[in-house]
Amino acid sequence: MDIKIKYKSDIDFIKSKEGHLGGEFWTTEDNRIGKGSPFSARDVAIMLTELGFTQDDGEIKGLAKKMFSALKPDGRFRISPGSTIFPCHTITILRVLHYMGYSLDTRLEKTYAHLFEIQNNDGGWRCNRIKMGSSLNTDSSNPGVTLEALDAFRFTKFLNNDKRLDKAVDFLLKHWEIKKPLGPCSFGIGTLFMQTEFPFLRYNLFYYCYTLSFYSYATNDDRFIKAVRLLDQKVKAEKLIIENPNRRLANLSFCRKGKSSDLATIRYRELKNRIIKNAYS
Repeated sequence: MDIKIKYKSDIDFIKSKEGHLGGEFWTTEDNRIGKGSPFSARDVAIMLTELGFTQDDGEIKGLAKKMFSALKPDGRFRISPGSTIFPCHTITILRVLHYMGYSLDTRLEKTYAHLFEIQNNDGGWRCNRIKMGSSLNTDSSNPGVTLEALDAFRFTKFLNNDKRLDKAVDFLLKHWEIKKPLGPCSFGIGTLFMQTEFPFLRYNLFYYCYTLSFYSYATNDDRFIKAVRLLDQKVKAEKLIIENPNRRLANLSFCRKGKSSDLATIRYRELKNRIIKNAYS
């Protein structure tokens, strides 16, 4: 069955939120891309691609146009007019554009170069809203932002071909050991992290395992294997159970709280297949 037909009611609900901020394509009148989660342009783009939307659809074309309009000459993205540009803003829009099928767009070449230029010494990426020197924990990179960066880079020629990304993977594997909140935005690994979420909007066990499964540096590492084994426990009758969706999405059928999700199960099987493939490559 066509995904769009199967999940028509979910799609209709998401579409009904388009004008809730006063602008078109889930933005505000002044083109704020990240406002209004989970019905911001950024979040909706992720959901629609999971629900079968591609570049052939007007919604994806419109969302992409909005996002590319925020691209600065130096490769950064300004998600709100006049606002400070943080690394997390650039990273999250980059990965969403990749989800929507724009990974080969040459306009993004400067963005890759910029991200490598600002990569932190510990291998990750750090939002600079808090100055360095506050504490060892806040001087660290942000695990959530770093995960999104790796999610973006998996679509590129740099995947498994650049040691700088291995450093980023290693940073996240170390966070699995440390678990305490790190970075200016205090991303930790605790009870909420361990609850499966879908779609991939926030730092959590499922998103962590799915993204790292693309990186050969991670797939044979004991820390990654332990994370996947915990994720395996979330499977019932061969389908992944969603434990902690965004509360405003909890009643959508493709990510209903406490229920299995066919679309999430597809992603789960993809990551398991990648692990098997890497084991024999």
